Amino acid sequence: MSTPILSLRGVNKSFGPVHVLRDVDFDIAAGKVTALVGDNGAGKSTLIKCIAGIYTPDHGDFLFEGNRVEIHGPRDATALGIEIVYQDLALCDNLDIVHNMFLGREKKRGSVLDETVMESLARKTLDSLSVRTVKSIRQTVASLSGGQRQTVAIARAVLWNSKIVILDEPTAALGVAQTEQVLNLVRRLADNGLAVVLISHNLNDVFEVADNIAALYLGQMAAQVDKNEVIPRQVIELITTGKSEGVESTGVKK
Repeated sequence: MSTPILSLRGVNKSFGPVHVLRDVDFDIAAGKVTALVGDNGAGKSTLIKCIAGIYTPDHGDFLFEGNRVEIHGPRDATALGIEIVYQDLALCDNLDIVHNMFLGREKKRGSVLDETVMESLARKTLDSLSVRTVKSIRQTVASLSGGQRQTVAIARAVLWNSKIVILDEPTAALGVAQTEQVLNLVRRLADNGLAVVLISHNLNDVFEVADNIAALYLGQMAAQVDKNEVIPRQVIELITTGKSEGVESTGVKK
């Protein structure tokens, strides 16, 4: 794969006696969609929360743009340009699109909100992502469909000059048409040069939009492979057994 913008090496994380992540290596490249897959309990959420600064790994190295960094909290992750769109989206139904995109990071002119600047930046961001499904950026989020809500949450993540955008199950509970819209947006993020991590249980989505696939098995990285070098059956085997014939494993220890 391309030179990674973020590399994790030997990451371990335990909660008491439970060893959730064991010597995990993980690479994220700019301009690529990296799918992170694994069964429930494989460690996907814990790995992402370590990247986000919510959890601090017990051991392991983080290399960002080739330099070793330490992420001690969400502010450190944000400063590096890492943004995460969680499954609950964290949107406020009673606010419009503009105010949701700037929630907690409002632009001000003196002591009042600078509505003109925020509206301009919000529209520019949506236009850069070729978003055409939103009628007005002054619509309240309560009036939006599930796909439109996901679009707003993703646009908010890229508004802050982010370099890595992590999407947690972005197509969950969406219909066919809305899923296609979101996947097209995910692809455009990567085509615009961002590094995208897609967490998904839907292998159809993964094979449609991802460039490479990283499979976690019981807290270990079973393999990270080019999508074009595997078929869905092999990915399922990596998820369920930690290995697959014809796929070079990173060494799952029983």
